[in-house]
Amino acid sequence: MARHWWHRGKSAPEARRGESAAPSAAIATPHEWALPRATVVLLGIAAAVVVTFGLWAARGVVAPVFFAVVLTICVHPARRWLEGRGVPRGLATASAILAVFALLAGFFAILLIGLAQFTSLLPQYAPQIQTAAQNLANALASIGFGQEQVDTILSGLEPSRAVDVVTAILGGISGIVFGLVVVITLVILMAMDATYVPAILRGMQPRRPALVVALAAYGRNVRRYMVVTTALGLAQGVLNWLALLILQVPGAMLWGLLSFICSFIPNIGYFIAIIPPLVFGFLSGGWPTVIGVIVVYGIVNAVVQSIIQPKVVGKAVQLSESITFASVLFWALVIGPIGAILAVPLTLLGRTILIDADPSIHWWRPATGDVAEAKLVAAELVAENRAQSKAQRAEKGERRRGR
Repeated sequence: MARHWWHRGKSAPEARRGESAAPSAAIATPHEWALPRATVVLLGIAAAVVVTFGLWAARGVVAPVFFAVVLTICVHPARRWLEGRGVPRGLATASAILAVFALLAGFFAILLIGLAQFTSLLPQYAPQIQTAAQNLANALASIGFGQEQVDTILSGLEPSRAVDVVTAILGGISGIVFGLVVVITLVILMAMDATYVPAILRGMQPRRPALVVALAAYGRNVRRYMVVTTALGLAQGVLNWLALLILQVPGAMLWGLLSFICSFIPNIGYFIAIIPPLVFGFLSGGWPTVIGVIVVYGIVNAVVQSIIQPKVVGKAVQLSESITFASVLFWALVIGPIGAILAVPLTLLGRTILIDADPSIHWWRPATGDVAEAKLVAAELVAENRAQSKAQRAEKGERRRGR
């Protein structure tokens, strides 16, 4: 039997004696490591870094491709429903594609209108913005900031810089149009290819049953999360828009649209969405308007994001809060602002491929947020700690009485 280079700690005669005495012991079990565990961990980290830099380098392609994948997953049941009602396959696929095209066209049209409204708002409130910036500069100077630092802060608060920042984030009008064309083209092609996905999965079932189950669950969970988040985000945006109209905050439609987009960003989307209406509310109505915006946004966000969404989404996500927050930062850094919007589907895809598809490491799921079983164990631990504390108190009481 060949002796591999990584088998150390035994001389050749000892190894041969061990092989002749117990040949079955030389067969590695699935839980044995061919390399030291530290080496495996380092290789895994190195591979993750390489993949991350690869995704970052190809972010212009990865972002629209995955966005198209998510859209295709979301509209796939509609196509199957039409086929079940007797609609020809080609017509059902075309109907799903047209529905996606209408949604995307409407969204980008509203986005362009909002950007035009934003660029028209800035000149109107430029004097107020400069006055507020000067007051801020005086306050900073009074607490010890140097003039150079104050000038740097003031240069960042110029109204013209805001347009440049928004344009850089969105990639300009040409970038928006290019992204829209790429996404629509990919949705058309993926929708046609998706007709064979059930047959492909059925063919994979005998050989890779765990992978098939994981992919099917991923599709259901992502579809449920995106559809529910879209519906609730739309309701949240409309409610905020109406409230801002009542409070007479400039650019109410634009901030309602921003609230809808930020509803896809977990944890920090609320804070991103509330900053612009707070600023323009202060410029137009002062502190009473600011307080009104905070109250309205807080109530709407608490009801929609904290009460309704967890009950409707249910167990579709099952990611811990810390992982969700870290995933927003990570994917925004890797593939840009759209990574923050698609952070949950991207993270779920990573867990599907790395954990759910391999039953031997399924025990890692509780570490990612699936804590259904861990809650039972935690309850048992709490009960044990309470019983132990009670016993210790009883023992201390007996010792005191014995004295």
